[in-house]
Amino acid sequence: MKFAVFFLTGLLVFPAVAQKNWTASCLTTMSQLDDSFPGDVGIFVKSLSDGEICEFQADKRWYLASTIKIPVAIALLREVEKGQIDLQKKLTLKRSDYVDGSGDLLWQDPGKSFTVQHLLKNMLEQSDSTATDMLIGLMGVGTLNKTIHELAPDFAPLTTILQVRYDAYGELHPKAKTLTNMDFIELKKFPVAKRYEAFAKLIQVPVSELKTASIEEAFEKYYARGLNSTTLRSFGSLLEKLARGQVLNKAHTALVLKYMQEMKTGENRLKAGLPKDVVFAQKTGTQVARMCNVGIAASKKKAQQKTVIVACAEKYLDQAGAEKVLKKMADALTEEGAFKNF
Repeated sequence: MKFAVFFLTGLLVFPAVAQKNWTASCLTTMSQLDDSFPGDVGIFVKSLSDGEICEFQADKRWYLASTIKIPVAIALLREVEKGQIDLQKKLTLKRSDYVDGSGDLLWQDPGKSFTVQHLLKNMLEQSDSTATDMLIGLMGVGTLNKTIHELAPDFAPLTTILQVRYDAYGELHPKAKTLTNMDFIELKKFPVAKRYEAFAKLIQVPVSELKTASIEEAFEKYYARGLNSTTLRSFGSLLEKLARGQVLNKAHTALVLKYMQEMKTGENRLKAGLPKDVVFAQKTGTQVARMCNVGIAASKKKAQQKTVIVACAEKYLDQAGAEKVLKKMADALTEEGAFKNF
């Protein structure tokens, strides 16, 4: 990962004419992007109509951040199809349910009730972490992992979003386990650069007793444990099964894809580089020095034309740069002809 002219000029030359086999040039371009980016990138792309694949670092394990909300949705709806959960069942929001991050549930008063379907919609459209953990709590983290392991064995154990906080901050100090969900919400109000001292103050220990030199180092140690991760190829396989209607019935498949299409985040990532005649059912995920964007690109004109895309960036310097490189990955796919039959 070298600092090349690409990030000084913001330009990268792609082939002007779509090649007959776009996958060969795709691999070269993704390698160039990785060399030019101050971090690492990976991608898995598969056309579901002809089986053509482009993959770069797709067999490496990547931390998935909020893209795990797609597996959560799949596992939940499989329980609905078994008759174990009713989408119209209402769950009451408790103060202990709040999780820092996206979504409007964080601003709702305790005691309000929401249907399971409303929580599912919030989770996929708004990346609502409070809704996510309420749904995981409803079906059980054991059921979630059992279901996803059956569908995609390469997935590492998935946890609640709140558990990610306990595990990552636990790398800083064991007293992280004494914090409440509301404490983590308070911590999130500080920029990452100031969160280190804020954490020490919150657990009432001197900074000198923290086990890592920074929040970033603590999260890197957490990522190294492998939780909430998988290979891009494995995630791509799960998305392919979803797109082909192999994991959920027709109605639930359509519901998940509809919510993913209406997602409110990620406008500057892969979606920004896709052709205008493409509908992108997607999910994004962002954590400290980690970013992913996954989804199913479909033709507005030819329903059978679909392409799975799973892309991640890690160990980068800033979020804006990571978003830019994800867009450039989609730019490259478009220029090289990945959607030529759309």
